Amino acid sequence: MKPALFVFLCLCCLVQLADARGEAPAGVQLLTDITLETVVTGLDSPVYVTNAADGSRRLFIAEQAGRIKVLQPGSSSPTVFLDITSKVLAGGERGLLGLAFHPQFESNRRFFVNYTRRPDGATVIAEYRALMTNPDEAEAGEIMLLTVAQPFANHNGGMLAFGPDGDLYIGTGDGGSANDPGNRAQNVNELLGKILRIDVDHPSGGAPYSSPPDNPFFGAIAGRDEIFAFGLRNPWRFSFDRITGELYAGDVGQDAREEIDIITNGGNYGWRVFEGTSCTNSDPGLCSAGAFTDPIAQYKHNGGRCSITGGFVYRGSKSSLPFGAYVYADFCTGEIFLLQNGTQSQLMDTALSISSFGEDEDGEIYVVGIGGTVQRFHNPSAVPPGAFAIRSAFIRRRSDGVTLDPVTVKPNGKKFEIVVNESASVPSPASQGAIVLVNGVALNTDYTTNVPGTPIFVARLKRPMLATPGQLMVEVLRTDGARSNQLTLQVLPSVE
Repeated sequence: MKPALFVFLCLCCLVQLADARGEAPAGVQLLTDITLETVVTGLDSPVYVTNAADGSRRLFIAEQAGRIKVLQPGSSSPTVFLDITSKVLAGGERGLLGLAFHPQFESNRRFFVNYTRRPDGATVIAEYRALMTNPDEAEAGEIMLLTVAQPFANHNGGMLAFGPDGDLYIGTGDGGSANDPGNRAQNVNELLGKILRIDVDHPSGGAPYSSPPDNPFFGAIAGRDEIFAFGLRNPWRFSFDRITGELYAGDVGQDAREEIDIITNGGNYGWRVFEGTSCTNSDPGLCSAGAFTDPIAQYKHNGGRCSITGGFVYRGSKSSLPFGAYVYADFCTGEIFLLQNGTQSQLMDTALSISSFGEDEDGEIYVVGIGGTVQRFHNPSAVPPGAFAIRSAFIRRRSDGVTLDPVTVKPNGKKFEIVVNESASVPSPASQGAIVLVNGVALNTDYTTNVPGTPIFVARLKRPMLATPGQLMVEVLRTDGARSNQLTLQVLPSVE
């Protein structure tokens, strides 16, 4: 976030009409039926909302001062889940900033927090556990995983999220001040200005975590083992698309541009050389086209815009928002935007200072107002997509098209593909761009209509999918959110 944005929140009532701010990021899409409905009020500077993916349908709300509150389904009165205010140095951009639940939280009770500690303001990544006797309260004991010294009080990052690979991803800012005076974001021997990735399930060398060996600077390669991507200014909020697994980050700009990045392993996103796609002249000799990974979208500081709040790709089932659209906001103006097919548009203009977005277990998106509210999107005109049918599926070798019958263990699953037959006898426009999911994992998919009789989906399998015996649950997801029925294929032990 910008310096001291949380301090002078009252100034953010300078919200103007969209047409007074100059051009919107790119065009204006009018979705007039979509509104925000209040879930809870009276919170103390909330900065994040999330769920535990444990089937309880609870929401967990992080407050900047150092409390996590839990909200039961249907309730508007949260209770305290964890209180670490005595540990947290809060104010300005400091505080309890991130929260993530372990993918197996339901069984292991583990969750993780990101906060700035008393008295020095260093970033702490720590593990806690829910009480075995009461899942709505946490144990007091802390396991400290990682600390990162912060040279200034701003640009602390703060986001935590588990990826589809089961690893914990951590966002760190460049350490603060302005224009990254220590050039830390480009220094791969420092953890600031980065997205980190660690394995919290396998301690190593006395540390309570290990670094995945495919991190770009792992082992003998110069640089910190924990780094996944670098060249970021302040990736305050990022999220994984729950279908494609892509990592979207809203990286807060300096004084001219805000950007959205797709974060990839080893990517360098240009700060402090570039702000968005604009050369900062901090290191003019490095401003070479193609030297860094460009954002997928950016916007300028027109009409009071100043700080992007990254959000989520909508994958909910209620059609509250356009399926597959990335939702984000500007903290200073309260505008909420959509990014669809490379085009930015304004969804709505609010009087909120939006500190974060969040998802519930169903993929519905929530809006967090630093003034004390959590709201969710509501579309009274929404018509959830209906199901459609697939009738059969089989696996074949990619090199020669030979069908595996029966399907047996193959260590190199990438050499194979799955073919799914659509029930319709004629091609469906809605199936263009659909995705085959195997055990919930999205695969690169082609829709082929030149096969006599039945259109088919052809998707490349990933390496581990045929590596062990077990079931493969197959379904197809259309671009409008409609899901097919599920089919089951059995992987049998190898006969060799």
